[in-house]
Amino acid sequence: MRSLEPSLPLLARLVAAAVLLAALNGGAIGVDGYGRARRLHMKNKVQEMFYHAYDNYITYAFPHDELKPLTKSFTDSLSELGNLNLEHLPKDYNGSALTLVESLSSLVVLGNLTEFERGILWLSENLTFDVDARINLFECNIRLLGGLISAHLLAKDYSSQLKDGLYQDQLLHLAENLGNRFLPAFETPTGLPYAWINLKYGVLENETTETSTSGCGSLILEMGVLSRLTGDSRYEAAALRALRKLWSMRSSLNLVGTTLDVLTGKWIEYSSGIGAGVDSFYEYLIKAYILFGSDEYWDMFHSAYLAVQKYFRHGPWYHEADMRTGAATHWQLTSLQAFWPGLQTLLGDVAAANLSHREFYNVWQKFGVLPERYLLDYGMLHPTEKYYPLRPEFAESTFYLYQATKDPWYLEVGETIIGSLNYYTKVDGGFASVRDVSTMKLEDHQHSFFLSETCKYLFLLYDDSFLRNKNYIFTTEGHPLPIRSAWHEKFPAAHVPTNWTFVKDESQPIRVSALSSQVCPETIFQKSVGSPWESACHVPDVYVSHRCRTDDDCGIEAVTCKKRTCSMAGYCGLWLVIY
Repeated sequence: MRSLEPSLPLLARLVAAAVLLAALNGGAIGVDGYGRARRLHMKNKVQEMFYHAYDNYITYAFPHDELKPLTKSFTDSLSELGNLNLEHLPKDYNGSALTLVESLSSLVVLGNLTEFERGILWLSENLTFDVDARINLFECNIRLLGGLISAHLLAKDYSSQLKDGLYQDQLLHLAENLGNRFLPAFETPTGLPYAWINLKYGVLENETTETSTSGCGSLILEMGVLSRLTGDSRYEAAALRALRKLWSMRSSLNLVGTTLDVLTGKWIEYSSGIGAGVDSFYEYLIKAYILFGSDEYWDMFHSAYLAVQKYFRHGPWYHEADMRTGAATHWQLTSLQAFWPGLQTLLGDVAAANLSHREFYNVWQKFGVLPERYLLDYGMLHPTEKYYPLRPEFAESTFYLYQATKDPWYLEVGETIIGSLNYYTKVDGGFASVRDVSTMKLEDHQHSFFLSETCKYLFLLYDDSFLRNKNYIFTTEGHPLPIRSAWHEKFPAAHVPTNWTFVKDESQPIRVSALSSQVCPETIFQKSVGSPWESACHVPDVYVSHRCRTDDDCGIEAVTCKKRTCSMAGYCGLWLVIY
């Protein structure tokens, strides 16, 4: 791997920090007071959970898509995701083995290469996408395409431990076949893809033109990697064109909406937040920068992150707001928002991440799991969305925060999550979703992401040996993708802050944020060189006394990311803000 000499300013500094913070070079052994025996016990409990879910899937649902654990039967998720046309399917069609595809990378994380081999062989000989099935582009991208690409890369990395001649890029060939079937969805005047496409016949007549921000803005990782692996630029070009168009539709506040029309390029729903319909859009901007090193992704993310902190954040919570005005629209917690502390940890914005994470934990403790929606303004469950489908986002953020801080409290949070899952959702036939968190009545569905994400992040919380001496980012479906120099426009270099005298010189105060400087604000730099930044958007006041003559002497508030102003008494503060 080639190394680059650090230069100032250098965007890759952020990545170097993020790599260290978020276990992208994981496996560091730290003394956290938790105890090896206790850690081993929890690791084994997660292993038991994974194999209880996986073995029941293999017994009762394979090769169909997902397990129905209460009735010990199966469901073909394509029918749920996209109104599968059963009349036109081959008579021997048995589903896409979705849970198997999703489980492959987890099997490697758990060290089970034997079962990983079996999965590769079965998929190589049996999986086909030549079916008359209307599927959701976003879901098939993150689950099937992402699962195949990640497993292909892992098979190449672990080839020396597999049987000789076993792997001949079969999964990559399947991924390429699937990617080709995605391309007709992008043939629109705007370049924004249809949300639904038929795998055999492309876009159907009278297909809906409505899609979500996540649906057309969260394709770049999987399709970008597919282009790099195959040498066919069409996949990445299509995803990038869609992302650029989406970003061009942002408001003057740098906010995006939730749903839009792919033909007209007009917004349908102007209210948005960091939850359902938008979440992975933000996630893929920063992860695309880490994976591919293009400043374009960073520039988008930088502006979007500051806008989120400014207009959506209220203390530890994030409400929804109108993209045009920034005015609050819905005060609610959604379970998908729980990914945000993990994203902030990648940035090094650990204090802000910890604050929100603890609030999610409080809600988890209140109900035993995390409800799909919780109305913050009323302090009650959403009347219709009371379910918990075994989502992974809270476990994911717990994993990231532990890797960044090595605080054993996060390991105890993991114990709580594991205890709840086993107590409330474990049944004889697997793990069942919760239909109503107020009664803990169960639903007959074990989603594939329980194996690809929830169990994976909980396992890595207690055993990160899979990450040792390796750099990965995880897709929104929990599939690891390696960070490779060959994929980078600028490969991350380890930043050595050799010229930080201006930080300590009070006569030359920092007048830009950590985000603008592209350095990590927390943990690493604060400990090593006394970083002045308290958060990613924080800009210190000119004088440590916070005295001022004009607004120019005041910085940006660390928590809200709002501009501080100079009061009549001559002190900087948020004087114009009324809460």
